[in-house]
Amino acid sequence: MVVNRVSDLFFTIGITAVFFTFQTVEFNTVFALAPYFIESATISFGGYALPPVTLIAFLLFLGAMGKSAQIGLHT
Repeated sequence: MVVNRVSDLFFTIGITAVFFTFQTVEFNTVFALAPYFIESATISFGGYALPPVTLIAFLLFLGAMGKSAQIGLHT
């Protein structure tokens, strides 16, 4: 149950990052705008400067990995 809550947190942060980066969570708009955000901006996270698309993908991946009980986030 704790692992499920941690993955919920990663999903929530990832979806929030999508909204603040693209001002929407609609798939067509996000995918259309994503190429413009790959190199144009950076977000500081954990001491690293990452493109927002990379950080969003990482957070959503961690959320999905926890929800499906993959290695590292399983009990």
